[in-house]
Amino acid sequence: MATKYLLVSGGVISGIGKGIIASSLGVLLKSIGLKVTSIKIDPYMNIDAGLMNPLEHGECFVLDDGGEVDLDLGNYERYLNITLTRENNITTGKIYQQVIQRERNGDYLGKTVQIVPHVTDALQDWIQKVAQVPVDSTRERPDICIIELGGTVGDIESGPFIEALRSLRRRAGANNFLHCHVSLVPVINEEQKTKPTQAAIKDVRHAGLSPDIIACRCSQTLLKSAADKIAMYCQVEPEQVIGVHDVLSTYHVPLLLERQGLIPLLRDVLRLDTLTIAPSELKLGKDTWETWKTLTVAQDTARETVKICLVGKYVSLRDSYLSVRKSLEHASMRCGRKLEIIWLDSTDLEVETETTSLTSYRKAWDQIQTASGILVPGGFGHRGIEGMIRAARWARENKVPYLGICLGMQIAVTEFCRTVCGIKDAQSEEMVPSAKDKVIIHMPEVSKVTRGASMRLGLRNTMFQENSGFSKLRALYESQAVRINGAPAASDPSSTATADGEVATKSNPPVISERHRHRYEVNPEYVQIMAQHGLEFIGKDESGERMEILELKDHPWFVGVQYHPEYLSRVLRPSMPYLGFVAAAGGCLDDILGEGAGAGTGPSYGMVNGV
Repeated sequence: MATKYLLVSGGVISGIGKGIIASSLGVLLKSIGLKVTSIKIDPYMNIDAGLMNPLEHGECFVLDDGGEVDLDLGNYERYLNITLTRENNITTGKIYQQVIQRERNGDYLGKTVQIVPHVTDALQDWIQKVAQVPVDSTRERPDICIIELGGTVGDIESGPFIEALRSLRRRAGANNFLHCHVSLVPVINEEQKTKPTQAAIKDVRHAGLSPDIIACRCSQTLLKSAADKIAMYCQVEPEQVIGVHDVLSTYHVPLLLERQGLIPLLRDVLRLDTLTIAPSELKLGKDTWETWKTLTVAQDTARETVKICLVGKYVSLRDSYLSVRKSLEHASMRCGRKLEIIWLDSTDLEVETETTSLTSYRKAWDQIQTASGILVPGGFGHRGIEGMIRAARWARENKVPYLGICLGMQIAVTEFCRTVCGIKDAQSEEMVPSAKDKVIIHMPEVSKVTRGASMRLGLRNTMFQENSGFSKLRALYESQAVRINGAPAASDPSSTATADGEVATKSNPPVISERHRHRYEVNPEYVQIMAQHGLEFIGKDESGERMEILELKDHPWFVGVQYHPEYLSRVLRPSMPYLGFVAAAGGCLDDILGEGAGAGTGPSYGMVNGV
């Protein structure tokens, strides 16, 4: 059976919500038992997202294979519970690099290499190849591939991709290609304006594509009169015009689309009834959909609020911490708490700010002191570091739940060494290369010259140590009824697997797999003195030399992890470090530990941390 394709493009403005709509369409397709994969096309010249400024482009998402990709691939993985590779993110830089290398190798046999057909053919070949790769626990070829075209139709850099997709529609064959175009319906003087959408559809058709579905983004529910007008002037049926208005949570978008009859429409255009779907997949899809509806709707009625203070460097653009925010949302849904995130620029906590802007300083410290929990996420560079250190000290000394991610763990180490161990000049080599006491050092195997794709990236194992029996984080990981490192979890929900596939015990600690993105690490020369003062590293890499997890004993929740657990958090199976942190901040950690972290989170997919 030929692979089917669902293209999602956008018009009028960028950032209109194509990624959420593409992911939501995938959720609907999975709810009827189909196997779904996704590809994101980014027309920029960069090879990947690894060196892009988060304040300009949002976060860089990291995959199992170490691919540094666009944040929308994170949406696909979270919504669809799939595991993608770097090949699922196509950029102009990647495709041109491939074509130029083939030309240098003589693959084109002396022909004049051109955008059409050589670049466009290469794009189609890439898409068709990646669309065949299994991405879920079935290890079977996907039934349908969702392709999101970044930017807006009409951008000069999108031209080759649009031409390739036009050709792909023909190459795929009848009933194997559906195009959903996302447009904007602004509200001006309380009137929904349809002209921008009419113009956007005209541009799309001029480029050679013909949308089967028009998804209209609007701040309010799309009126029938507006939908009918769009249908008439864009030459589609009224049922092909879908309203996607602002909702309380992006997790409601699949429900919104389903209520407007998207599943029958998808079945009809793509002839989905011709596909053979295993009964087990049908049941899994139905069960997952019911769990999705229950969990996301229940969040609207949550009464208790958990207030998390995110102390970061890039808070002016919240998409810089998109996966962190989503992981907090997943955890708060699981805990039955309403999430309130306080976005705090770490520089506002520093001593200098008290002099330059007393109002900002006082406001920042008031937010820290009233927060239920303090989170310091990853980042690079020296700006705002001292503010993060002060936040970590407040959390440690005042028994406020703390979670440090990557840089946030290194911040906790630096603060502890200065304040508790008496190493007054403790520093990170990243911040002060000439420092005497470098408690954080540059990893020896990582290049100091090449920046692109040169960090310690991707899925790596972390070994819980024998001294970790007290750990709340370890207890949460062990409560997962999933497979860890390929070994089935034992029937006892408090057990898990070791590196050898044996049941974990206090004397035989478990192994977990999480994604990493860093070039600095804890200096092992200072580990012993920290342990003498009460800071235990309960998780290390397989060599035993690289520190992965720290946790304080006599604290409600003070945890730092060198990895990025947010990259593996899923809507129906939250990340364990985030779940423990939010539960501690929300006053329900004992309940979560008592019933098992995986309970009530929907069907188990039988994979590590939901992957």
